[in-house]
Amino acid sequence: MDSTWDSLASSSLSLTERICGAFFPVILVVDTLVVALARFCEPKRKSATQRPRFGFRDIERLSEETEFTVNEVEALNELFKKLSRSIIDDGSIHKEELRLALFKTPLGENLFLDRVFDLFDQKRNGVIDFEEFVRSLNIFHPRASQDVKLDFSFKLYDLRQTGFIEKEEVQQMVAAILKESNLDISDEVLHHVTNQTFLEADADKDGKINKEDWRAFVKKYPSLLNHMTLPYLRDVTARFPSFVFYTEVKDPVPA
Repeated sequence: MDSTWDSLASSSLSLTERICGAFFPVILVVDTLVVALARFCEPKRKSATQRPRFGFRDIERLSEETEFTVNEVEALNELFKKLSRSIIDDGSIHKEELRLALFKTPLGENLFLDRVFDLFDQKRNGVIDFEEFVRSLNIFHPRASQDVKLDFSFKLYDLRQTGFIEKEEVQQMVAAILKESNLDISDEVLHHVTNQTFLEADADKDGKINKEDWRAFVKKYPSLLNHMTLPYLRDVTARFPSFVFYTEVKDPVPA
């Protein structure tokens, strides 16, 4: 394994490939979460008199404010409810429920998962509600803007929420990612990858990456954001047809 990562530190792989590799886990976490819910949760068909907790006016509004159709928001609501009641049936996703869905256990610590949860928890109240769930998934939609994806990717590594990405934060995150992937590399290789990242991204050479540095870096290496997209979110109802039920609000028919 050491020889593999020694070669990674050499010129056999480009800097862009090394940095892009660090973003695979965020898409894997989101992808695994949605697919796991659809595969292992058996939805009960509702009667036409039953109404979801989240009202149809709210579903319409979320559809208007995101890239999802009304029916897709309804399908996401079914996925959300299955996860949010797995441990505590209170209409919110707790961190333990997210761990349970991904790792089959609510116990343990995971820096990367914790960071993704914190970014989904936009109100910072310790839980993820349905609106936060939909808006967060919307970031990974194929039609979501590059600015939205860039902002999320920057925040992912800004662990201390200072508005800057520092070397220690990148080292912590990459080390956590590699640990979860059962990849063991030396501190020397980890420092090398981090240092090379900062040589490229830290435009003003102040030892930290600000938002404009990051924007310029992504513009130079646009493939970085390729890993911020889940193609099947373009048509959720086709990907997860078992979670589509009745609807009181019809999607508009394309002209």
